[in-house]
Amino acid sequence: MSDFLERLIDTIKSGVPGTIAHQKLLPSKLLKERKDTFVRQKETGKYRDSAVSIILYPHLESIYCILIKRPKYDGKHSGQISFPGGKFEESDANFEYTARREAFEEVNFGIKDGELITALTQLYIPVSNFLVHPYLFFTPKKPALTPDKREVEKILEFDIFDLLKTESQSIKDIQIEKSVRLKNMPYFNIQEHVVWGATAMILSELKMILEEL
Repeated sequence: MSDFLERLIDTIKSGVPGTIAHQKLLPSKLLKERKDTFVRQKETGKYRDSAVSIILYPHLESIYCILIKRPKYDGKHSGQISFPGGKFEESDANFEYTARREAFEEVNFGIKDGELITALTQLYIPVSNFLVHPYLFFTPKKPALTPDKREVEKILEFDIFDLLKTESQSIKDIQIEKSVRLKNMPYFNIQEHVVWGATAMILSELKMILEEL
């Protein structure tokens, strides 16, 4: 799979797609609300930083990635599908370290494992007030992962090239709370799981990169 890695690195030399990829997975009304909220929070310094890991590896003659399903709990992201990740701690050297540390804590991905390919475009999540810093890693063999029982209900492994299939992306109304229903939300269908919001926006940027390989 060295050919894939070479093409990936060559493709991102000129930069990553950026917010244009994010816009494909969020309705324009929500995009404006997200931007306006972040401008206000940035001016006051009241947002929080976090980081996530996008871990790529060769498997079954293709390239795979992982997502995690969060357990049910009393919180904003209960039961959702996401990348391994979490908030920046003052003891973290930088945001890349945050992404690595969280991947180790949540799925037992070695904290020094994987080559950093690039940082993808950061994005703001109004509901939790986090500015997310995504990092793309590649490891040359399938990692032996173990979910943390408290933070991860299930690890999902999927072929990244499935993102390029027409049927992998659609639109539906999504119920996020008893009284809150998001209309016409774009999402990815990954192994019959609805992947939307920030995770889908990050996947959209990865998808645009794959389209250029």
